[in-house]
Amino acid sequence: MDSVRQEISERHGNEASAMNVYKKQHAVMGIGFPPPELLQECCEAFDIATAHRMKYELENNSYLFQYGPAIGTMEFRETLASFLSEGYHSEVNKSDLVQTSGATNGLHLILSTLVDLGGVVFVDEYTYMIALDAIAQFSTLKIVSLPLEQDGPNMEVFEELIEQHRFEATAGKPFWGIYYTIPTFHNPTGIVFSAEKCQRLITLARKSDILIACDDVYNLLHYAQPEAAPPKRLFAYDIEGLGKIDGWRGNVISNGTFSKILSPGIRLGWMECPPRCVEAFRKSGVLQSGGAANNYTGGIVTTMIQLGLVQRQLKLYSRRYAERLQAMLETLEANLPKECSFFKPQGGYFVWVRFPDYVDCVKFNQFSMEKHRVAGVPGTRFSRTGGGRNFIRLTFAFHAPDFLRQSVGTFCVAAREYMSTVQE
Repeated sequence: MDSVRQEISERHGNEASAMNVYKKQHAVMGIGFPPPELLQECCEAFDIATAHRMKYELENNSYLFQYGPAIGTMEFRETLASFLSEGYHSEVNKSDLVQTSGATNGLHLILSTLVDLGGVVFVDEYTYMIALDAIAQFSTLKIVSLPLEQDGPNMEVFEELIEQHRFEATAGKPFWGIYYTIPTFHNPTGIVFSAEKCQRLITLARKSDILIACDDVYNLLHYAQPEAAPPKRLFAYDIEGLGKIDGWRGNVISNGTFSKILSPGIRLGWMECPPRCVEAFRKSGVLQSGGAANNYTGGIVTTMIQLGLVQRQLKLYSRRYAERLQAMLETLEANLPKECSFFKPQGGYFVWVRFPDYVDCVKFNQFSMEKHRVAGVPGTRFSRTGGGRNFIRLTFAFHAPDFLRQSVGTFCVAAREYMSTVQE
């Protein structure tokens, strides 16, 4: 078949879809985007920071427009470490940070730099669907799913799978296997891994020397007590062994991004890594040749943090998202059919709704979209094995509270109507 050139007019990541999240003809509650009315606040903040930074660059050799160090400038990493330490209520060391162009770029660097080409990637039974797509592009890697419980993975099954698939890494890569997960405000389920599960994961990772790659993109978006510390990140559990455990090597990477707390369009993120992983990234040909991922934007965001502008935007997001989450939860509580249930998250972007086993949410979502113009994302999209057919993920971050109350109410009407047409 001859190839044909194709150009699709798009302004944002969902525009080519029939369900355009920006158009209000449909209530699309499946897209994990920051909303436009909050992103507009970035315009003034970036304007202020850019003007401030340009004056500095004119007086200091304009290094911002030059290639940067492979893992990012010391100024960026030092400023970011201070910002994260304040947000986490836990020390972050600048020497553990590697600059990226977002969490997906971080995951790609992890897979290409640290994991044996014939290695194993363990994933949760339900997990971030585009991460599954990204991992699957490494065709020699084997993807293995493990059951997910309300407080984290089923550890007994995980231990069995480790023993079943373990082998000696070759080709100079430090890890034979990797566990990709989202321990804090998990996507799609919204759960937070318990302290017990986190400790068991660290013990298992050290024993088997696998890497745990945490998608820590929602950690700072916690709403129950926004001034309190967020849930403890898995990296902090691992780093507690530094200097205390003989042969401590570090087995966790915290993969973060500014996409959810500032702007996805700036393509800027970080990885918090143990020293052996930092050194592997420092030697990366991709990062050395590129001269730091997105060096220019890293400099602008450094100035934004120093001026308190990123902190201001994060507080705005947290306040607005808390209102939206509450609107969604209250509406589901009042209107969702009693045969259904949902998890009430304390942060993040998503609510995970469970239907009775006899309901196919792929078909229900299509029915809801066609008859009621309301849609989420069916659970099968988050499963490597095609599971989760009676689940659906709803996103509360993008739409205002009043719109959510109306659209979630309509979703519940659609659920009752559809369930009356299918047999138990």
